[in-house]
Amino acid sequence: MLLLLSVTGKLLRLPIYPLPGTIMESSVTSQPTQASPAQAHAHGHDVEGTSLFGFIVFLLSESVIFLSFFAGYYIIKTTTPTWLPPGVEGLETQAPLINTIVLVSSSFVIWGAEEALKKHKMALFRGLWLLTSAMGIYFLVGQAIEWMSLPFGFTTGVYGGLFYLLTGFHGLHVLTGILLQFLMLGRSLIPGNYDKGHVGVTEVSLFWHFVDVIWIILFCLIYVWQ
Repeated sequence: MLLLLSVTGKLLRLPIYPLPGTIMESSVTSQPTQASPAQAHAHGHDVEGTSLFGFIVFLLSESVIFLSFFAGYYIIKTTTPTWLPPGVEGLETQAPLINTIVLVSSSFVIWGAEEALKKHKMALFRGLWLLTSAMGIYFLVGQAIEWMSLPFGFTTGVYGGLFYLLTGFHGLHVLTGILLQFLMLGRSLIPGNYDKGHVGVTEVSLFWHFVDVIWIILFCLIYVWQ
């Protein structure tokens, strides 16, 4: 009878009280089973894999948004007789090209930072990671200088609206990437924070590569195809 009550209590997760005149052994009381280190490690990999998969889905959804912008830009440009604003013959390409080279080069820098983290070279990781952020800031400052020097604004026809919409939306993503990089850099200052995994760094790195690829397409659409 005591054994039956004990098993039933385990199944129902109810407390078992001793019957009068009986003594319950401590071995009968159920104890929570702790996961082994191997099981905890496998669970950690599952969580990281799920997080990374979700982030990739997010990037795919962002790609759809940008592709719709690109398609709209192409359709409007090819169907508009007067494309450029009055008095504007074209965009200057030298400074934007330098900004493009800096931004695209930062993809290789952040890749080097990620590789350094995998080898637990934290000083090198922080240096390359910070350099990536600095290159992103250089790009944003260069874009802001270009905006201030342009002879047209957001409300200057369809061209002006699309130009500022596309470059501004992309610039917002660059700013987001920089802020995320600072967040990951701050987390690297916590001792042992990346010893069990660094999926956050991988996701920020993927986001940065995504931003660079989008800008290459934008540069070809806006500056090369004028």
